Amino acid sequence: MTINLKPTASIQGSSSQRRLTLGFDPWLLVLVAALMAFGLVMVYSASWDVSWRLHNDPNAIFMSQLGHLGLGLIVMLVAAWSHIDWLRRLAPILILIALGALLAVLLVNVGSAHRRSFLGGSIQPSELAKLALIIYLAVWMESKGERLEDMGYGFWPLIMIMGIVGGLILIQPDLSAGLTIGLISVTLFFLAGARVLQVLVMAFGGGTLALLVVRLTQTGQERWHEFIGGLVDLEEASYHVQQSLQAFYSGGIVGRGLGASRGKFGFLPAPHTDSIFAVVGEELGLLGAMLVLTLFCLFLWRGFRIAMSSSVILETLLAGGITFWIGIEALINMSVLLGLLPFAGNALPFFSYGGSSLVTTLAGVGILLNLSRRTPEKIDVRGSIATLGIGRRHRRRRVSRLSSRRRTRQEG
Repeated sequence: MTINLKPTASIQGSSSQRRLTLGFDPWLLVLVAALMAFGLVMVYSASWDVSWRLHNDPNAIFMSQLGHLGLGLIVMLVAAWSHIDWLRRLAPILILIALGALLAVLLVNVGSAHRRSFLGGSIQPSELAKLALIIYLAVWMESKGERLEDMGYGFWPLIMIMGIVGGLILIQPDLSAGLTIGLISVTLFFLAGARVLQVLVMAFGGGTLALLVVRLTQTGQERWHEFIGGLVDLEEASYHVQQSLQAFYSGGIVGRGLGASRGKFGFLPAPHTDSIFAVVGEELGLLGAMLVLTLFCLFLWRGFRIAMSSSVILETLLAGGITFWIGIEALINMSVLLGLLPFAGNALPFFSYGGSSLVTTLAGVGILLNLSRRTPEKIDVRGSIATLGIGRRHRRRRVSRLSSRRRTRQEG
């Protein structure tokens, strides 16, 4: 039985339909605005002492972050209003720029303590590489279509792409960014419709490689031993984790008050970057920490809803990949400071000080906003309403194949 739902004139011409088509997701806009505002407040609170000691100006770091935010907002607006098809053309250029930057940072900083960045830490190519990889893989996987499942056409080329990007990052060394690259790639491969067995093989191989890196590098061994030791005895945990947990303990339920953190006065390492979530916990308590977690959970909800609302594989992969990337960065950062994961240097999106992280995050948000301009139920060129859904009632295992199979059912 064929069901072909034709759009009526009232649907096509209604003002509500036009608002859905032309306007951004209001919930996503509100959430991003709240995260940016909250992040700015905490950057100032966490950084003024460090800023005074480093720059003899308590406002220097905060003003720098304002500049990063301004640039990020410009990039976000451009991404939000540009035609999404431009990403197909830009994807190869972006990944080449990212690879060039990753290679250049190694060549320029030979023997330097800042092997991960340019200008003493101001620009981190690994942050650009994460977003560039998401865009490139989304376009690349869309072009493969059903042949993505072929070992020689999809699986092994993807392993090579991951190996090149991840390898350049691991050489820096930046273990946390390398782990993020692997997680993003596996997630996109799954969303694109790869076989479960292929995804499991890739995950197992990535986990084995991560274990080897941990066992064979001094940094990895130290972090692993400190993590295992901290699970048994808090005094065996790293100094960073000890100070972070002390900050959360001092904050209690309601916190010591905004600006009243003691840990940021030289006790808590990098209070305005890696440890800013601990400052939130100390100053605003458990309630403040839960507010941050709630905002990120709502962001994930809106992002994945945008991904599921599209029947276009490129849009699904872009929205799903960007949402997963921002979410996993936040999860790793918060889990590390609570001693739930081995130490990693992932920034807390929207909160941690840093231009590279904030600008690339807002660029990803701009793409999400762009995709949110599509209606939850899209009317395709043949006049049928194409929808997307996941769950038991659909009896499908991946988001990406739902649209193609449903279209096949309708056409039959």
